[in-house]
Amino acid sequence: MSDVAHPVTRPTPVTTEPRLARHILIGTVVALVAVLLFAPLFAVFAEALRQGWAASIEGISSPDARAAIRLTLIVAAIAVPLNAVFGIAAAWAITKFDFRGKAFLITLIDLPFSVSPVVAGLALVLLFGANSWFGAWLIAHDLKIVFAFPGIVLATMFVTFPFVARELIPVMMEQGRAEEEAALTLGASGWRVFLTVTLPNIRWALLYGVLLCNARAMGEFGAVAVISGKIRGETTTMPIMIEMLYNEYLSVAAFSLAAVLALLALVTLFLKSLLEWCYADLLAATRRH
Repeated sequence: MSDVAHPVTRPTPVTTEPRLARHILIGTVVALVAVLLFAPLFAVFAEALRQGWAASIEGISSPDARAAIRLTLIVAAIAVPLNAVFGIAAAWAITKFDFRGKAFLITLIDLPFSVSPVVAGLALVLLFGANSWFGAWLIAHDLKIVFAFPGIVLATMFVTFPFVARELIPVMMEQGRAEEEAALTLGASGWRVFLTVTLPNIRWALLYGVLLCNARAMGEFGAVAVISGKIRGETTTMPIMIEMLYNEYLSVAAFSLAAVLALLALVTLFLKSLLEWCYADLLAATRRH
């Protein structure tokens, strides 16, 4: 054997830009992230604590603020599971069956991404308001949707229902139908196929979509602001209550409630990152085996 050492070959760089150009681009991105994301977030917490912890806690302990927090959590607890069920059903229909109008159905699922939330709220008011076709029937049966809790849930569901479906559709398309067809061939029922084959394969994408849906549900403002009527203590969610407090020059209370909403968003972001990390480790382990 030859004892001559072979020269170590360096990997070919992916980019050909000079080092200075790369540093400038990276620095520009970091600066934009700091200005657009971290600076406003820091300003919210700084303003919330400007008069101390006591004033901040007092601001979020008022009956109206507590009612807004409670309403936001209840609406999210209702809208997110319903949209999860819809997202699974829509993704299953689109990826497991061939039918006319599939492309149109996918376009309809993306509709809330292109329609302004304010327009969506106004459409719900025109559909279920007192002067609409359904309005007279709702009034006759003493049912309230507009300026009431059901309208807030409907508006939140409309603006958030694409998130779960859009996360599941690409994953289920990539997985194909072979495993489900094999299970059916072996005599498994439809529910058993879903619970033992489909659901384990989509669980990470489902959890990811649910987290995104929950984050949007808690932070939705436009559609809810139109259909809720902004009745203090009854139909005001956290974003609407923040606006009302700020317009009343109660800045500490407004920023304190905004800090609570930001903390909920940060918890969602942490869970999202944790899911991505767990999914990446699982995918790497699967490829090794």
